[in-house]
Amino acid sequence: MLKSLLDVCGSSIAFYLVGYAFAFGGNPEKKSFIGTSHFLLLGADDDNLAMLYTHWFFQFAFAATAATIVAGTLAERCQMNAYLYFSMALTGFVYPVIVHSIWSSSGFLNASTGSNASESLLGVGMIDFAGSGVVHVTGGSCALLATLLLGPRKGRFYDDRGNKLEEPKVFPGHSKSLQMLGTMILWFGWYGFNAGSAVDVFSSDSSLNLPIISAAVVNSTLSGSIGGVVALFVNLVIQERLTGEPLFKLSSSMNGALAGLVAVTGCCGLVEPWAAVLIGFIAGLLYLLASHLLIKFCIDDAVDAIPVHLAGGVWGVIATGLFASPRQLKFWYGLSENDLVKHVGWFYSWGRGSTDFSLLACQLIGLIFILAWTAVTMFPFFFLLNYMGLFRSDALEEIVGLDVSYHGYTPRTFKDEEVPAERVNEYLARSGRRYTYNLDPNPEEDNEGVDRFGD
Repeated sequence: MLKSLLDVCGSSIAFYLVGYAFAFGGNPEKKSFIGTSHFLLLGADDDNLAMLYTHWFFQFAFAATAATIVAGTLAERCQMNAYLYFSMALTGFVYPVIVHSIWSSSGFLNASTGSNASESLLGVGMIDFAGSGVVHVTGGSCALLATLLLGPRKGRFYDDRGNKLEEPKVFPGHSKSLQMLGTMILWFGWYGFNAGSAVDVFSSDSSLNLPIISAAVVNSTLSGSIGGVVALFVNLVIQERLTGEPLFKLSSSMNGALAGLVAVTGCCGLVEPWAAVLIGFIAGLLYLLASHLLIKFCIDDAVDAIPVHLAGGVWGVIATGLFASPRQLKFWYGLSENDLVKHVGWFYSWGRGSTDFSLLACQLIGLIFILAWTAVTMFPFFFLLNYMGLFRSDALEEIVGLDVSYHGYTPRTFKDEEVPAERVNEYLARSGRRYTYNLDPNPEEDNEGVDRFGD
């Protein structure tokens, strides 16, 4: 809980100081690599101040989301201070450069409309409606880099002597009910992100683009739903073939639904409902495949954030280049019914008898840019944290649990098969805390855990 709070606090501070300026500052008539105005939200006149504040708040939510993706992957072994460090670095510099390149009107990948469309890359630019690439690929790729440097949790893939386990040890979450609650909260929040991305607060036209907003909520619902169903039943079939017993795995369904939502985020207002179903279907399969590959290569992701956000986000960026609908693009560009959208999804280009590849090419270029930029900036950052001893928690603290070592509370139970008694005694002796803990409590007594900050 504290790491999530630190993500929000660090992200808001960094995005206020420099992040928003790097993302959206600068001259809209001139292409640039990074923004140069609105530091500390200064520089707006009275007429535009409310719109600036509103836009900052909405974009801050996206920035904080990218940071929380990394935090989930590194759970149970990352130092608490590191969460604050990387959330500020990501949202203060790395993420804003990506936002500026794709979402700012002065970015080199921006999908401009109207008279400025010819200035966009290949005449169309990269379309990322609500952040499959900008938010989720950025966060997912940073999470992958971080966990590669941080390494797996103790006992996940290797024993105490460093020998690889025949079967990876499963570290289940403590509450499926809370997992489901979190999934539903995320799903509900997705409607705000996706539908809200159709609203331009700086536009002089106060009317809502209802065809885009309505498509965004419908497509988000369909893609998330089919992703959850596909992941659940494909995993069911796989488990039945491997073990002879079918298993309805709740986490597969929840993460499959999230993968479907991630994938459709980049094009939710620009595709037809049938395409959203197909996008979610493939996203559910990609989630299962990516999750399996992480385990195969001993890459430890505590919450499966990389399969959900990186795999789903990459597919969402590509899917936009394949399925962007001429009808929805007309609504998005604000064109009349008789106007022709020149660059559409690749499958629609085929239907026209054309081989136009411009939109899909821009999507691929943008995807490569995101992956390359995060690699050249965040890998050295994580490497430096690790080199300075500021990244990974102490091994003994990790074994007894970070709730114990960082937050001052004992867990409800210490089971020998989970935390060996000698490890607990070693930690208690080394910490020198003013408390005692009975390793063999009387079951008739109250042993719900004690506040270690007391005498």
